[in-house]
Amino acid sequence: VQLQASGGGLVQAGESLRLSCAASGSMLNIYDMLWYRQAPGKRRELVATITSGDNTNYADSVKGRFTISRDNSKGTVYLQMINLKPEDTAVYYCNARIRTADAGTLPYWGQGTLVTVSS
Repeated sequence: VQLQASGGGLVQAGESLRLSCAASGSMLNIYDMLWYRQAPGKRRELVATITSGDNTNYADSVKGRFTISRDNSKGTVYLQMINLKPEDTAVYYCNARIRTADAGTLPYWGQGTLVTVSS
């Protein structure tokens, strides 16, 4: 199983970006899908979560600006980010709990995509 994240880039404050993360491989089920971020010199933090039932949760710092969604037919999770701020600058990582026939249910990480917001 692999998670491939994409969509990062350099934007100005107030602009928008949409991140994608696609799961591939032999999977039986995808449960929770999450986005984390890690800013330079800081610990990785949880940004948003979406369950298999489409329940969502957000960090207080992104509520009202970020929206997490998923397309189960594509095994893909998205993070729509609007009104970006310089403090949103970070490497964004996707994570998903995935069940496979060989390994059971495990967490998998994407490779990270860099979001840079200039003031």
